[in-house]
Formats: sequence, structure tokens, C-alpha cells
Amino acid sequence: QVQLVESGGGLVQAGGSLRLSCAASGRTASDYRMGWFRRAPGKEREFVATINRDGGNTYYADSVKGRFTISRDNAKNTVYLQMNSLKPEDTAVYYCAASSYIIAVVTIERYSSWGQGTQVTVSS
Repeated sequence: QVQLVESGGGLVQAGGSLRLSCAASGRTASDYRMGWFRRAPGKEREFVATINRDGGNTYYADSVKGRFTISRDNAKNTVYLQMNSLKPEDTAVYYCAASSYIIAVVTIERYSSWGQGTQVTVSS
């Protein structure tokens, strides 16, 4: 199992930017496809973005496409989520997750390891 710890959340005004980080330990991050999910108040956890093992392929939810960028630095065992043009509806707890699947997967049950989450609040 890989252990994941998110950081970088906070309070930002609409239109602003944040970069989330997810540090992996226990296993090499490059052994896993990585993903970001989020859970807004009163809503189910939803898929945000995923990146394959070498970082050459990414996939995004329609709601964040063109605004968010997922990337990874396997030498640092870290995955990032750059969030630009933030909107109040992006307010949520953001979770990093690891999957053993090779193909792009977007459902919660396909991810076996999860971080504790980091809060992102976007004010209008």
C-alpha cells in the first residue's frame, strides 16, 4: 500500500489559483495511476482528474477541463493539481488517490489508496 498526504488547500477568491500537492510514501508513486477527487458540501465524492504512471496521459472531468492541470514528478514521489480560474462551485475537500489500473479510471472503487483530503474554499 502507498500512503498519500495532500497539502496546498486554502481560501482563495473566485478567479484565483491554487496548487495542490500529494506526497506518496511506502511504495513508489510511479507504480500507480494517480487521481484527484473532490467532495463538495452535501454532495457525493466526484472524479476530477487522473494521470497515468509516466505522466504522459491525463484525463479530466468536464467541469474542470481547461482550468485544472494534473501532473506528477516521480523523482519526488509527488502528484500535483494546478487549479486556475477557480469558481465558488469548486469549493470542496480534495482527495488524492492511487490506482493499480493501467487504463484511465474515474470511479472511486477503482482507487485503492486515499489521502485524508485538503479543503479548498473559493469565495465569490
